[in-house]
Amino acid sequence: MPQVEIGYLVLLNLVGLLLCAYDKLMAIRHQWRIPERAFFLLGLIGGAIGILIGMILFHHKTSKPKFVLVIAFDLIINVIAYFVLIH
Repeated sequence: MPQVEIGYLVLLNLVGLLLCAYDKLMAIRHQWRIPERAFFLLGLIGGAIGILIGMILFHHKTSKPKFVLVIAFDLIINVIAYFVLIH
């Protein structure tokens, strides 16, 4: 996998992780939140691993079945895409 694709995936997953941290902080402060569809889109285009790590580290949206299922679906799509890009 070329350097550009690796950088793209690292960046998206870092953004996903940081967005989980930020959104959790905003939830604690009862302030404006990031829409779930933004997480879903970010996960679908390659950031699902970062979002999943953020969910685990920050206990973020783990009690929302729809969120967990969509991010799990995004992760499956990401893994398939990673393998297609590698081969």
